[in-house]
Amino acid sequence: MTQVPHVIVEEDIRLSLDELSRSLRCEVELIVTLVHEGALEAQGAAPAEWRFAGTALQRARRAVRLARDLEINPPGVALALQLLDQIRRLEAELGRER
Repeated sequence: MTQVPHVIVEEDIRLSLDELSRSLRCEVELIVTLVHEGALEAQGAAPAEWRFAGTALQRARRAVRLARDLEINPPGVALALQLLDQIRRLEAELGRER
């Protein structure tokens, strides 16, 4: 079994659009589209000013993987991420009730 290194990203780190694109090894245009679809959250008025929280890196990685590997279109990626978030919340609630 191949070991995948884990990287700890601090919450207060802010990545630019270009930095996020490089770290995800994807096109800037894909990230812009995912932000416009609501799949990713960016802080700033325009793409040149956008900053992404370091903690959003995992969500962005998942979004790009859905788009690239499963060939899901950007609206589908946004929906899939919403559903995954809902599943996580429901699982957490079930865990608390036990």
